[in-house]
Amino acid sequence: MKSIGNRIKQSRVALGLSQAEAAKQLNISTPAFCKIETGQTDLNISRLLQIAKTFKVPVITLVTGEEADQVSSVDSDELRQQLAEKEEEINKLRKKVIDLYDKLGI
Repeated sequence: MKSIGNRIKQSRVALGLSQAEAAKQLNISTPAFCKIETGQTDLNISRLLQIAKTFKVPVITLVTGEEADQVSSVDSDELRQQLAEKEEEINKLRKKVIDLYDKLGI
């Protein structure tokens, strides 16, 4: 499985940029950018967004390696199912709370 750093490198190479050129565009040092690509530095969200914007790549592609349209159709169905299950669980817990209030006479 490719890491985010590897996908960033792949995106950089696809643009024909050297590490130094990419670092300059991101306003960071070349060694700092090298550490990002090799996974020695953990990325924060703002840096990840900056890289995605600079390399004109969706963030989801850097994170998962998949195109945004591939992720959304499969994952959204699964997320809807999980959401429905959680809503059902919440409704059961609400019923238990109501029953407990009834038992307490509140």
